[in-house]
Amino acid sequence: MKIALLGYGKMGQIIEQFAQNRNHEIVLKIDEHSLDQLTVENLRNADVAIDFSTPHSVMQNIDICFEAHVPLVVGTTGWYGQLQKVKDRCIESNNTLLYGSNFSIGVNIFFYVNRMLAKVMNPYPQYEAQVEEIHHTQKLDSPSGTAITIAEGILEGLDRKDEWVNNLVDEGEQVANQPNQLLIESLRIEDVPGTHTVIYSSEVDEIEFKHTAHSRAGFALGAVIAAEWLKGRKGFYSVENIFDFNN
Repeated sequence: MKIALLGYGKMGQIIEQFAQNRNHEIVLKIDEHSLDQLTVENLRNADVAIDFSTPHSVMQNIDICFEAHVPLVVGTTGWYGQLQKVKDRCIESNNTLLYGSNFSIGVNIFFYVNRMLAKVMNPYPQYEAQVEEIHHTQKLDSPSGTAITIAEGILEGLDRKDEWVNNLVDEGEQVANQPNQLLIESLRIEDVPGTHTVIYSSEVDEIEFKHTAHSRAGFALGAVIAAEWLKGRKGFYSVENIFDFNN
């Protein structure tokens, strides 16, 4: 396939390596120095676009991909408040978009087991649930999209929790969560690709369920696999559509 990379930072460069190793061609690379190259005409040279940009630019990138009718894989997070609007526009305009908070195979297995674990823990209110996420200091959004997906999986299974709240450690006043709230603690530490931990704690013991990324490679490979999966499809998808662990 011919691929356009929207966001050519560290992730974009790793995606480029995996794409080329799988015999794809990068026909457009957009970063902060080449924004003038992001045009409908240039996008139409690509079979698919992959977006790992920023929460500030992702909506504009979605708009122009829809205008060019180029299928789009969105790995950028921090825009999910507009998810329904984007889904409606995608379907109405007969476009193709696949989004995900994390494209790593391991993380998507983690998501699946996390939902099952929450259902198992539901009858035991003595266990207080919490999510902790650690990322590099360059990460712009807090909590991470991956942590939000984990939290939503827990909320599906725990009747005693109906919303999540975020505490960015060392950034201002600490958040005191209410009994109905699931706390997500976010830490920012240099050179950490991503660590996510689900904790169920009681007076007598503690259960930890943890995923640690050793590099960004798993995210990048998953994004390329997602682009390959989109070939020939129309519509609005999430990464869960690729990783169907129920079959």
